[in-house]
Amino acid sequence: MTAVTTTLSFSAVSQSSNERNTFVSSLVSRNLGFEGFRLQSSFACHYVGVKASSSTSRTAIHCMSTSNDAPPTVSETKSNFLKVYKRPIPSIYNTVLQELIVQQHLMRYKKTYLYDPVFGLGFVTVYDQLMEGYPSDEDREAIFQAYIKALKEDPEQYRLVF
Repeated sequence: MTAVTTTLSFSAVSQSSNERNTFVSSLVSRNLGFEGFRLQSSFACHYVGVKASSSTSRTAIHCMSTSNDAPPTVSETKSNFLKVYKRPIPSIYNTVLQELIVQQHLMRYKKTYLYDPVFGLGFVTVYDQLMEGYPSDEDREAIFQAYIKALKEDPEQYRLVF
């Protein structure tokens, strides 16, 4: 979730919503001196809270907008893997693969994540060693493709040699 704090006038909000076909709904809480409204566009939904501050002689309006850019859950990543690779995987391999996908999912969707070729080489090396005794070479590569695609990354990028 991304949070942005800014100050704007109400006329700017209504003008912006009219020009961009944005849906605006509002909620007023008179007891707290708080007014909130929701801006919904075709791209995202922003929730904005406004509170007038009269601690000084001038009135200031504080606005905060949040955008729900939430990454997929671990469950969704695992589900994506299973949608792409539908065949059963022997439990001796599946258990380790599921643990690896959880670990890599947590690293992949960290805000500071950036693909690193050295990490890619390390992952491919570990994967190839783990799957060394897998019964089928075709299935081994199909599992690799499904694994990386479930993380919304490019499998070819991982297989690139410096």
